[in-house]
Amino acid sequence: MKRPLLFLSIAALAVITYQTPPVGAVPPVPQLTLPLIPSSVRFAVIGDMGTGKKPQYEVANQMAEYRKLFPFDFVITLGDNIYGSQSEADLKAKFEDPYQALLSAGVTFFASLGNHDNVNQRFYKPFNMGGKRYYTFKKGKVEFFVLDSNYMDREQTKWLEAQLSASSSPWKICYFHHPLYSHARFHGADTDLRTVLEPLFQKYDVRVVFSGHEHVYERLVPQHGITYFVLGSSGELRPRNLAPSADTAKGFDTDQAFAMVEIAGDEMYFQAVSRTGQTVDSGVIQRQPKAAAASASLQLPDEPTNSHATVRRTLSLQGEFGPSYFLAQK
Repeated sequence: MKRPLLFLSIAALAVITYQTPPVGAVPPVPQLTLPLIPSSVRFAVIGDMGTGKKPQYEVANQMAEYRKLFPFDFVITLGDNIYGSQSEADLKAKFEDPYQALLSAGVTFFASLGNHDNVNQRFYKPFNMGGKRYYTFKKGKVEFFVLDSNYMDREQTKWLEAQLSASSSPWKICYFHHPLYSHARFHGADTDLRTVLEPLFQKYDVRVVFSGHEHVYERLVPQHGITYFVLGSSGELRPRNLAPSADTAKGFDTDQAFAMVEIAGDEMYFQAVSRTGQTVDSGVIQRQPKAAAASASLQLPDEPTNSHATVRRTLSLQGEFGPSYFLAQK
C-alpha cells in the first residue's frame, strides 16, 4: 500500500485537539450543536466498534443519551463491526447488547464491511445489507453508497459509476472501511484505493465520504471539494496516533468517539462526541452546485489496483460461520 510522506514542518502543522478528562471528572451534560431542522435527515456514525468491551458500551450509552436530544433514525457503520469470533454469543455481546437501547427504539443500522469482518455478515439481518457486499439506500434527498473496500474490483467500480450517474439525489454520500486520506501513523492513507475512487467522486459530485480503519477521529481539510471523515474509534482506540498535518481540519485520538449528522437543504451539520460526552468537533458543510460531468468516460482498471485487496478478501472470508448461520440470526 502506498503511503504519502509526512513532512513535519512547524509552520505547516494544523492544530490537533486533544481532550482528556481529569481523573474523577463528572461526565458533561450532553450539549447539542445540531440545529434540529424540521424534516431533516438525521443519522449517527460509528466505526471499528465491535469489541464487546467496556468503551464500546460507553460510546453506545452516549449515543442513546444524545438521541434524546437529537432523535436520529439510523446509524451507518464503517466496518470492523465484529472483532474476533463471530458466534451467536459474540453477535449479542458485540452488537445487540451495546446498542440494545437504540435497536429497541427502532433505530436501523446500515453496515459496511471491514477487514476484520466475516464477509457473510452481509446476511445478518440487523446490518441491513440485503446479502450484498456493496449497496445503496436513500433517506429523503440523501443517497448513500456503501462500498466494500476490502476488494475494489472492476465489477464494483462499474456498479458504483452506474449508481452515481443514475442518482438524482442532491446529496451523495459514500462510506466504506479504508480511508483515502488519513494522517494516523498505523496505516496511513490508502492511495491505491484513492486512485480508483476519487475520480468517480469528483465526476459525480460526491461531497462527503466516511471511512474507518484508523482508530482515531479525523476530519480532513476538503480535498478536491470533498470532505473526508475518518472515524474508527467507536470501540478500538490507538491513543495519540495522529501525526500533525496541515490537511487535518480536526483530530481527536485520546478517547473513543462517534458522530451525529443532520442534513437539511444545502447544509450538512455534524457533531463528533467522545466516549465521555464531550463535543470534539462540530460544524457545517455546504453542498456546492453540481459540477459538469467530464465528457470522456473514465478508464477503469481491469484488475484491482490495491495490491492488498486479494489478501484482505482472504482475511474476511476466514471463519467458521457461513451465510446460513448469519441468516439464522435475528
